[in-house]
Amino acid sequence: MKKHIYLFMILFGVVLACFNGFSSNTIKADADEKVFVIRLEETVEKGLSQYIKRTISEANEKDVNHIILEIDTLGGAVDGALEIADTLRASEIPVTAYINRRAISAGAYIALNANQIYMAPGSQMGSAAIITGDGNAADDKSQSLWLSELRESAEYNGRDPKYALAMADKEVDIPEYAAEKGKLLTLNANQAIEVGYSEGTASDLKDLLKQLDLSNASILKAEESIAEKFARFITNPVVVPILLSIGSIGLVVELYSPGFGIPGTMGLTSLLLFFYGHYVAGLAGMEAIILFILGIVLIVAEFFLPGGIIGIIGFASIIGSLYIAAGNFISMTISLIIAFAMAILASILIVKVFGKRMKIFNKLILRDSTNTKSGYVSNHSRTDLIGKEGITLTALRPAGTAVISDERLDVVSEGSFILKDKTIKVVKVEGSRIVVREI
Repeated sequence: MKKHIYLFMILFGVVLACFNGFSSNTIKADADEKVFVIRLEETVEKGLSQYIKRTISEANEKDVNHIILEIDTLGGAVDGALEIADTLRASEIPVTAYINRRAISAGAYIALNANQIYMAPGSQMGSAAIITGDGNAADDKSQSLWLSELRESAEYNGRDPKYALAMADKEVDIPEYAAEKGKLLTLNANQAIEVGYSEGTASDLKDLLKQLDLSNASILKAEESIAEKFARFITNPVVVPILLSIGSIGLVVELYSPGFGIPGTMGLTSLLLFFYGHYVAGLAGMEAIILFILGIVLIVAEFFLPGGIIGIIGFASIIGSLYIAAGNFISMTISLIIAFAMAILASILIVKVFGKRMKIFNKLILRDSTNTKSGYVSNHSRTDLIGKEGITLTALRPAGTAVISDERLDVVSEGSFILKDKTIKVVKVEGSRIVVREI
């Protein structure tokens, strides 16, 4: 057991060491003008938000003159998009959103919060309706907040808000640009220029710099560190329930095996990777990690202390730490439900299916049963005494001692008092209880 724990700690330490560091490219120190290019790709989530915040802070430290946010995304989490928008607005450096292919849903909202927008030929922006994790429309409260944010973002840079609203609300009809009545608005590069949602079309980054009068500027392209890429992967809404499921299944399998082995190591590693990813992404602080470790310690202590209260508190601490780390109650609730369902399913499969068919589980599962067929009995039944007579050695009040067939036995009367040296007869035997009656 100790060997596995030490191995686990060493491997996890190596992982932490490998994932720390490795950041952005270098820049010419003597450049008169500096442009910082940040790529916003794939799914929008809080891990991406922390990356954008870090790179813009780095741009401020390097005295960058202009930031280009190169966008190609189909959207993602609303909370992540809101944080990115706040970061862009707080930037003291001008930010240009360059839509290089797609700025859909949350991507369109982020673009609207930049100081200006340019689009590549054939690119699109729009279709920004807010939906829940199961693909259904969000509730009225969430819709109202999102529409308000879109309106305010458009007005922030002097754009007509009706087009932003049409991207998220089917009821706002823009017939001259809508592909079909009752559909969400999506603008191409030319349409965006016509409605004032784009300052121009740029074929590539070089063309964009030319239009911004920054052709001679030195370019710094921000790069995600390995730790940030890993954190974005870990915090993806699809990956979180998978990681928690692996963790719960590993710990469940460990319960059926002696000592502490590979399943338990996998379970703990999955949970620690969950916390590490959320910590790097800036979602979880040390308080969540400490609460998780405390929960593990309390559950282990439960094996040595009676009562059960400590184990319940430990389990509650672990669940609480997961919610604190995730920062999204609904998303974490769904992830935990999936993880618990997978753990229950794994238990059933191990015991009922694989336990019978796979020889490897014979070493993990205790199959012995203390049943009668296996020769186990709680006591020896004396049904052979029924009908036999004997003499009481003590008074029966109603229990006492008697001699039956030359054997001294503990007996009990049917309820009446029987004196010593009286003749009795066994009328009933119930397990170890021998019932007698005075003759």
